[in-house]
Amino acid sequence: MEQNRLDTADATIIPSINAVLLTLNAELKATRQAIHDHIGNDPDLRQQPDLLDSIPGIGPATIAYLLVALSPHRGFTNAKQVVAHTGLAPAIRQSGQWAGKTHIAKNGDPRLRKALYMPALVAWQYKPAIRTCCERLKANGKNGKLIACAAIPSGAQVRKLIHLAFAVLKSGKPFDPNFSLA
Repeated sequence: MEQNRLDTADATIIPSINAVLLTLNAELKATRQAIHDHIGNDPDLRQQPDLLDSIPGIGPATIAYLLVALSPHRGFTNAKQVVAHTGLAPAIRQSGQWAGKTHIAKNGDPRLRKALYMPALVAWQYKPAIRTCCERLKANGKNGKLIACAAIPSGAQVRKLIHLAFAVLKSGKPFDPNFSLA
């Protein structure tokens, strides 16, 4: 927001906005470093970022979110529980014989959904198993955001990333690009 204000600000307050931006950037950098240090110093977490980093599209910021979401303290026993917690489980609107469109429930963690959206787009582009599934959905007339956000069970782009991350952490083995999800 401050960067946007800088574009339209009066010349007299530009130095003040620049000072705020410098402070915000310094705090952001310090927070990211603290997260990195915590993960590196914890014996239980030390190997997990490397495992998650083996999944195409998953970067450092997403890894931190996934380590929190998939923490053993949450007690998830399978990936479906994580998907439900994230709010990516399909929700079907229906009443009697009337059936509406399927959408994602969105009753979970919105920050995790947001953190996984861009990695899902990257995986769509670079992971053959997900790309094949997405192309099939696109051929069926589904729109891009629906495909990426996993609004239907068979095209679960973001859901598949959660399943991959859960499987990689549970098995302790890096991602295998030749493994097919379909």
